[in-house]
Order: sequence, then C-alpha cells, then structure tokens
Amino acid sequence: MNQTRFKQSTDLYDQKLHINSTLIHGNNRIRVKTVILILWIFVFGPAVLLAQEQASKMVQSKIQTTAQCDMCKERIETAMAFEKGVKSSNLDLDTKILSVEYKRGKTSVEDLRLAVTKLGYDADDMKKDEKAYAKLPGCCKMPDDPDHVKH
Repeated sequence: MNQTRFKQSTDLYDQKLHINSTLIHGNNRIRVKTVILILWIFVFGPAVLLAQEQASKMVQSKIQTTAQCDMCKERIETAMAFEKGVKSSNLDLDTKILSVEYKRGKTSVEDLRLAVTKLGYDADDMKKDEKAYAKLPGCCKMPDDPDHVKH
C-alpha cells in the first residue's frame, strides 16, 4: 500500500515537474522573442529610418548641355565627380542631357549648371564660359563653329 501511494506520489510529482518545465521553457521562448523584438526596434529600426532619411536627402536633376562627343562626356562626368555632394552623373550624348544625383544641402542644381558652364558648355539657360570654350578641342566645339572638327 505504501509503495503504491509512493508510486502515485512520484507520478504526480513528475507530472507537475513536466508542467512547470514546459511553462518555464515556454516563458523563455517568449522572453527571447521579446528581446529580439526590442533589439529590432532600438538597433535596426533607427538604421532603417536613417537609410530612408539619407535617400530623401538625395536629389536627381537633369541639365541640358551642348556636349558633342565622348570627350565632352568624359570631361563633364569627371568634373561632376569632383563637385561637392555629387554621388553620380551620366551624360546621354544622344539627348545631351546630364543626369546628376547629389545630396541636398551640399550643392544645388544652379551650382552644377555653373560648373558645366565653366567647362565651356551651355547648361540649360546658362551660357558657356567663352574662355573655357576656346580651350576645348575642335571635336567638342559646336558644329557651326569654324574651329569644329569631326571625329
């Protein structure tokens, strides 16, 4: 009789222990998920917001130029790389449009136009610097210019 009672008592104890350990492990899973969630919110959340903020600070502008050839393209794109705040630039020779991506606050489209004119090219409604234009190779000059040379 005592042995049966002891066996029942042991079984009951094992069942309680199993239930308690399940609750403890279950709570640990909840705690781990909570810690991960908190880390996500405080560590990764600001990084995502910062990336979005950086993206909103970038501006894309298009500038109509008087570029004529591949040398013009190289000259203008190289000059844009040295302009403060410019991330990238690309000159489409077919349309003669310069696309520039730059950081707002570091430079402006007016500054970029001025930089193009200082190279000897028109930039939208801004006229080229005549001294810089005179120094351009013949292939970079306008087709109606007597000094223009075809490739």
